[in-house]
Amino acid sequence: MKEKTKKILGVCLVVMLVAALAGAYFIFGEKPVEGSKEVIIEVVDSNGKATEYQVKTDAEYLHGAMDDADGLTYEGGEGPYGYTISAINGETAVYETNGAYWSFYVNDEYCNYGIDSQPVNDGDEFSIVYTPAK
Repeated sequence: MKEKTKKILGVCLVVMLVAALAGAYFIFGEKPVEGSKEVIIEVVDSNGKATEYQVKTDAEYLHGAMDDADGLTYEGGEGPYGYTISAINGETAVYETNGAYWSFYVNDEYCNYGIDSQPVNDGDEFSIVYTPAK
């Protein structure tokens, strides 16, 4: 009986810990800002040429801000981890095909989220960089 009680208490503790961590994420995690924002999206191609887009957007997430960037084109589709970019401004970077991928940065830090969940805040600077595999 005591062994069964210990197992039940252990499971309860794990469930409480997971709930506490989830709660902390929702309380302290990065959240999008509603309303008009001005951001910069810089695209660096395979030759190292940078193209900068000044974007005024109401988008909460990067995907929407990319849609609002005049002259920025991209291709991609839904994947197992959200929307995946395969080409930007006509240049393809698909790891399985050409050993390259598009890296995303916000304010010089590697993005921790996909473009569908990367929050956009006023003044953010995004970089999308063609990255060959090493």
